[in-house]
Amino acid sequence: DHSHIEITSNDVCVSMCEEKWCTHTCPADVYHWEGDRIVVSYENCIECGACRMICPYGNINCTMPRGGFGVQYKFG
Repeated sequence: DHSHIEITSNDVCVSMCEEKWCTHTCPADVYHWEGDRIVVSYENCIECGACRMICPYGNINCTMPRGGFGVQYKFG
């Protein structure tokens, strides 16, 4: 019901990041742009951690789940 991923500052994404690495690197297509704002579809996340490693500005704050629980899918 809440995101474990947070973009610290949309301004950093808009003004400093020309490459938009998170949108190209994330295997689950979590990040995409709507106009001049980055949108995080956290429910797609597979918790691989690629976004935290690829952001050259440290602008993605991701809180991984407690150990041993991993990705939790909702069926039904």
